[in-house]
Amino acid sequence: MAIEVRIPTILRTYTDGEKAVQGSGATLAELFADLETRHKGIEERIVDAASGGQLRRFVNVYLNDEDVRFLDGISTKLSDGDNVTILPAVAGGAR
Repeated sequence: MAIEVRIPTILRTYTDGEKAVQGSGATLAELFADLETRHKGIEERIVDAASGGQLRRFVNVYLNDEDVRFLDGISTKLSDGDNVTILPAVAGGAR
């Protein structure tokens, strides 16, 4: 099963500069574990092991443009041809 994962600039050091990589898995958790086998260190930047393997608070993940926090989070099921986008949350600014 091929799933395209779009990588934000801040995480591209783990993917040798690639903007998108291919992965596989039946769930997001499996997909991130699969990515870790080829892109060492990327999983811990997305998944917080201390919180029981949930997505990090300041990382947003979208499955086909749908925020996975409103689906099943890290347990969201995936299908062949899905697109996953990882985006760091943006906050702050001046008044």
